[in-house]
Amino acid sequence: MSKTAYHISLKGYVGGYDFDRSTVDRELAKNEGKQVNVLIDSLGGSLATGLSISAAFRNHGNVNVHFVGLNASAATIASLGAAHISIDAGAMYLVHKCSMAFFEWGSLNSDQFATLIADCEKIKADLDKLDLNCAQLYAARCKRKPEDLLALMKVGGWLSAKEALDWGFVDEITDLADEPAPKLTDALASAMTNAGLPIPNIPISEADKESAFAKFIAALTSFFKPSTNPITTAMIKTYTFLSAILADKPITVKDGTASVSTAQLDAIEAALADKDRICNEQKQTIEDRDKTIADLQAKLAKQPAEPTKQVVEDSKPGDNAPKNDVEAFVETFNSAKVLYAEV
Repeated sequence: MSKTAYHISLKGYVGGYDFDRSTVDRELAKNEGKQVNVLIDSLGGSLATGLSISAAFRNHGNVNVHFVGLNASAATIASLGAAHISIDAGAMYLVHKCSMAFFEWGSLNSDQFATLIADCEKIKADLDKLDLNCAQLYAARCKRKPEDLLALMKVGGWLSAKEALDWGFVDEITDLADEPAPKLTDALASAMTNAGLPIPNIPISEADKESAFAKFIAALTSFFKPSTNPITTAMIKTYTFLSAILADKPITVKDGTASVSTAQLDAIEAALADKDRICNEQKQTIEDRDKTIADLQAKLAKQPAEPTKQVVEDSKPGDNAPKNDVEAFVETFNSAKVLYAEV
């Protein structure tokens, strides 16, 4: 099967513009009753979209899916409804347990923690159901027990084309000249790290070989080199605030050890220096304002009282006596000072 034979090319984020159900439905409808060839090259995305596309392939009945590059999670689910699945010899395949974005920031009392724990337990129960559903779908394709697939999903390691064939995820391995093996780039490695996907042990792109980040990625890929068990992975912790400083060059840690490049250290140093500069500027601004206030108070204390030029009638009870310019200025100044203290 050559590239020109594909009716549908599904790439990028599952659920995004280049990997959506409407495109699949449109092309399947145009080729009703005919064989439809589909190219997939995606690291995954929305499980809901993956399940929907899988059902569309199954309903059409005559769909051939071909994997190239790195394919993971929802992209693999999308293929399960196809009648025939092939994979390029240089491509890789990943299944893992379902995940859900979660963030909680703030100070909680015991009651609030109880509510949070209850919510988390519900999320876990939902994820367990999703994992079982995916395992059953994989098991049906692989003709294995769901428990075996759950165990593989828990490990979550990359499979070579041969391993994907041995498991039964695909029916055939191809070795086409126009489908080169995938290369690891800085952008791809960063996206995988941010998504919590393991870095596969594949060659680094020639354009990125000399970059400092490429050396960092090379160190990371050593964590995933095959051992006696060809399906292995490692737990990696991502430091959110450092990642925010480093943008597309996040630092990750395995087993308490991290590799940091000179470029990353320079970026951290620059960010800290910038924050220190901002703090000093704000401190100086506050000191200048305090000095201005002190000068105004000193001038006010030296201001002589305005001489009385005429006899005026005493104010009646409840009347507000008119204020001269100095008194009006003092009142405005004190009000501003109180407001500034509150802010």
